[in-house]
Amino acid sequence: MATLWEIAIKHRLGKLRLAFPLDALPRLLKEMGAEIVEINERHALADVYPEPPTRDPFDRLLLAQCQIEGLRLVTLDRALATHPLAAALS
Repeated sequence: MATLWEIAIKHRLGKLRLAFPLDALPRLLKEMGAEIVEINERHALADVYPEPPTRDPFDRLLLAQCQIEGLRLVTLDRALATHPLAAALS
């Protein structure tokens, strides 16, 4: 859910172009086999260890979700790629 939120913000600000309507994104993700993880109070309040190298609240929230749910953050973001909770795409 945090990724959808961030994509929606960037799209509305004109920083991210999409080849499809924004409201189609959840369906497209599900068709690709992705599961949407809801944001809950445990995610919002979690102490992420180690702290992410960025100050981006979305980065922190994504890492908190991974930590609590036992997941890995798949990312192209070089700032997060070396975090123990991340798996870098190459």
